[in-house]
Amino acid sequence: MDNYQAEINKSKKKPYEVLTLASMIEEEAQRPEDRPKISGVFYNRLKKKMTLDSDPTVKYARKNFKVQVLYKELKYDSPYNTYKYPGLPIGPVASPGEESIKAALKPEPSGYYFFYARPNGQVIYTKTYKEHTKVVQKYRDEWQAHARKS
Repeated sequence: MDNYQAEINKSKKKPYEVLTLASMIEEEAQRPEDRPKISGVFYNRLKKKMTLDSDPTVKYARKNFKVQVLYKELKYDSPYNTYKYPGLPIGPVASPGEESIKAALKPEPSGYYFFYARPNGQVIYTKTYKEHTKVVQKYRDEWQAHARKS
């Protein structure tokens, strides 16, 4: 974080906010090229005061790190749960690497508000909830199959 202090100051974000966002990016992205894109989605959602809906925050809150998060678990009451509470969680949910810190400071601008990560590492970005729902319905079973293999 020390290497990025000037950028943090310029961003007008507190270091813990950058670290918290970077931790979510770290857990969400499987591929380096997705880190700035996922960061951009989070920034778009923050600007609109939307919930961030990040599965890793639910896993961290529940201290249950299994592959798949179930719908009923999204209601778990914790200030870390970004499905339940808007904005960033109260602190980091993982230890982010340098690339995630960079992505938290330099999000890729886009019109996307949603993303869906497939078990194969592909991330599908969408602009509307309707588009996102179609993607989830199309690929949801992949995670169930992946969980059975794990």
